[in-house]
Amino acid sequence: MRNILIIGAGRSATSLIQYLLDRSEAEELFITIGDISIQNAQKFTDGHPNARGILLDVFNESQRRRAVENSDLVISMLPARYHIEVAKDCIEFGKHLVTASYVSDQMQSLDTRAKAKGLVFMNEIGLDPGIDHMSAMQVIDRIRAKGGKMLLFESFTGGLIAPESDDNLWHYKFTWNPRNVVLAGQGGAAEFIQEGTYKYIPYHRLFRRTEFLDVEGHGRFEAYANRNSLKYRKVYGLEDVLTLYRGTIRHVGFSKAWNMFVQLGMTDDDYTIPNSEALSYRNFVNLFLPYSPTDSVELKLRHNLKIDQDDLMWGKLEELDIFNSEKKIGIKDATPAQALQRILEDKWTLKEADKDMIVMYHKFGYELKGSKYQIDSNMVIKGDDQNYTAMAKTVGLPVAIAALKILNEEITTPGVQLPIAKEVYEPILKELEDFGIRFTESDVPYLGYNPNNVAG
Repeated sequence: MRNILIIGAGRSATSLIQYLLDRSEAEELFITIGDISIQNAQKFTDGHPNARGILLDVFNESQRRRAVENSDLVISMLPARYHIEVAKDCIEFGKHLVTASYVSDQMQSLDTRAKAKGLVFMNEIGLDPGIDHMSAMQVIDRIRAKGGKMLLFESFTGGLIAPESDDNLWHYKFTWNPRNVVLAGQGGAAEFIQEGTYKYIPYHRLFRRTEFLDVEGHGRFEAYANRNSLKYRKVYGLEDVLTLYRGTIRHVGFSKAWNMFVQLGMTDDDYTIPNSEALSYRNFVNLFLPYSPTDSVELKLRHNLKIDQDDLMWGKLEELDIFNSEKKIGIKDATPAQALQRILEDKWTLKEADKDMIVMYHKFGYELKGSKYQIDSNMVIKGDDQNYTAMAKTVGLPVAIAALKILNEEITTPGVQLPIAKEVYEPILKELEDFGIRFTESDVPYLGYNPNNVAG
């Protein structure tokens, strides 16, 4: 039996684990699932003869190292900042590693050692990053193969609620780590390039600089810019491209409403609130408003945000129950962002039968024999329920497929890498189609810069 160690059994691991369990007998696999919660780890195995769940605390060095040493390949589904110690163990014990996270500087520093030992350290092999890389490179390589020159590349991804489960005014629920949603866009200005002009959007303007996307059969969406699109020029070999822009998709109207929290300061994560555990939702809101001996919290907030009582924005705030004087934040020394997340989780957590939806949209502009062309490509995937979500499918399945192909020596190039090589993306994208994860392409007139539809 070949041993695969999966560290982390969170909400994105369901489809990953199921894929490997389904193939464990034919592929002679034994799956060990390690999690800081033994209940989480064992709920997936359910007496399966080729799997077990174990308690694994990544900060327990002897426990972690023993688990890594007893494996042939490690899949880390931990938060990105925790991968590095696992990666060092993999180097020491000679084990392949697969993660869905962005390559950190620390991870990249292990490249030479991984190559020397012939180890594949595959990263950014989830949804975004992951499927976005692979689907983009497949089309870009195809354009280049016929002599085309890339002029434009735009890429957008969103984890959304499916229309049949959309039951709130925000048209949104948490389909992945809520903390990442609350902190989205922070840590520096969004950077991109359009028609050869560099653009920057500071955080306080990010959610008011959006563009519209129309996906056939699914309607109109909006997108705001991701933090740094420019680093993908080198990744995709697009150093001379005139337009390169990556963004996050939301239902129309979300960004304008979310901007209320940004302007109030509720998404700040840099300081803690004294006695936050005893703070009511209503008093939390009042922290960000001026003092008045007579005006209510509601009135002060409307004045501050310049919205009327019959404004849809006001309805969205009321729907979140943020003026409740009985409910408590319940988190000791919470930052404003942590307190806001607690409030939102009351309303935006997926119900058992809820279905989520992933939307990915690429635009490729290129020149060939003196003429300009554009290909639009999109993927829309819906989840099954609260556990087997579209997010879990699109994050977990590429990870699982890559892991098995590495074990089967179908992916062999060693080192710290992204899935942008043809030997990686072609077979993985082909197998993903068996699970309904496929793109629809259409040839459209080359638009280039459109000031009526583009954030800029």
